Amino acid sequence: MLKSINPANNEAIKFYPQMDSDEIKKIISLTNATGTQWQKTDFSARALKMKKAAAILRDKKEALANLMTLEMGKPIKQSRSEIEKCAWVCDYFADNAETFLKDEIIKTDATKSYVTYKPLGTVLAIMPWNFPFWQVFRFAAPNLMAGNAGVLKHSSNVTGCALAIEDIFKEAGFPENLFRTLIISSKRIKDVIEDKNISAITLTGSVPAGKSVAAIAGGALKKTVMELGGSDPYLVLEDADLEKTAEICVNARLINNGQSCIAAKRFIVVDSVYKEFEKLFVEKMKLKNLGDPFDENIDIGPQARDDLRDELHNQVLKSLNNGAVLLLGGKIPDGKGAYYLPTVLANVVPGMPAYDEELFGPVASLIRVKDEASGIIAANDTIFGLGAAVFTSDFERGEKIAKEKLNAGCCFVNDSVRSDPRLPFGGIKESGYGRELSLFGIREFMNIKTVYIK
Repeated sequence: MLKSINPANNEAIKFYPQMDSDEIKKIISLTNATGTQWQKTDFSARALKMKKAAAILRDKKEALANLMTLEMGKPIKQSRSEIEKCAWVCDYFADNAETFLKDEIIKTDATKSYVTYKPLGTVLAIMPWNFPFWQVFRFAAPNLMAGNAGVLKHSSNVTGCALAIEDIFKEAGFPENLFRTLIISSKRIKDVIEDKNISAITLTGSVPAGKSVAAIAGGALKKTVMELGGSDPYLVLEDADLEKTAEICVNARLINNGQSCIAAKRFIVVDSVYKEFEKLFVEKMKLKNLGDPFDENIDIGPQARDDLRDELHNQVLKSLNNGAVLLLGGKIPDGKGAYYLPTVLANVVPGMPAYDEELFGPVASLIRVKDEASGIIAANDTIFGLGAAVFTSDFERGEKIAKEKLNAGCCFVNDSVRSDPRLPFGGIKESGYGRELSLFGIREFMNIKTVYIK
């Protein structure tokens, strides 16, 4: 039995019986058979349905946002924005999929030779709770438009969101079994991956989960895309606009209650402006309101679960025991709910969880460095490589650092790292491999086929 629990008050929302093995096999078989027929449809027919899905998302934005906030604690205004972003990704791939997957003529010795893109089949999506709609739609919109089918194994605490997504695609007119949700625990995912009707797997989640799934998929020789953890560095240089930079950095740390793989986590500041930045950062963190995520004036809601909040607190305590300095927060507030006070740690150095690990919550690590060169070393001193940012008034300097010196899949200058349907998204090192979104993402689960005629 799976259950959803409201993290704001620890009360159970709903219980969901798990599907048995026979039902799972039947769903996967039906999805695969439906996908075979779906591949025969043209892009215009698919686009009409995907546009309808976007319209449904916008029409039902309030109800869907409420469900998201109820199940995982995201502030309601951020939940609305997430639904709007899902509608955007649906529209984007409805408009661009055909162009992205158009045959490409390649001149060779042949009379005619070209590359054509054909769907692989049924893709299993193993998705996390932190962006329960966006993570799924950024996979589903390009893949359904490309002619693939989808099977979703969502996090158990957002099962309501998972079923709502399945309903959206049905209501939009997609074939009934083209996109299905499996209500199962993570312990049972091995059999799903190995099912002969699953062609590929995409996972967004933790590094251990990614390694486990990749090993199983590798044993079955199935393509995978992995978007895993991050410990994103934000490098603040001496010529940055500190007031503006501090505001961006605080918001980037607290997005989704700090529970985002691409949330800013390590703030690396050169010595000459460190004290001023620290002062501004703490002041702005103090202004953020913690409380009921349904309150329109709240900036930070609860963590998604008590155990995740407790793990975060232990990372903070270990960092403090190893010499970090507490500037703000660092406590579990009294009362119900998985809340954690917005926290700022200074004097953060290697060997501390606040430096070495991903802190998934509203905890910021301030790292003081001598200059740009030492700052770049610190930024790259991580097992992760998802996102990174640099702040400077010299655009050419910032671009050079982002392009040539920061080791991450997404490098931003003077702004917070975020995903965008128009740009490829993904990481390197233990942040995973492969790309989602854009032309690159829609081609990940295609048979890139060579045709040669002479």
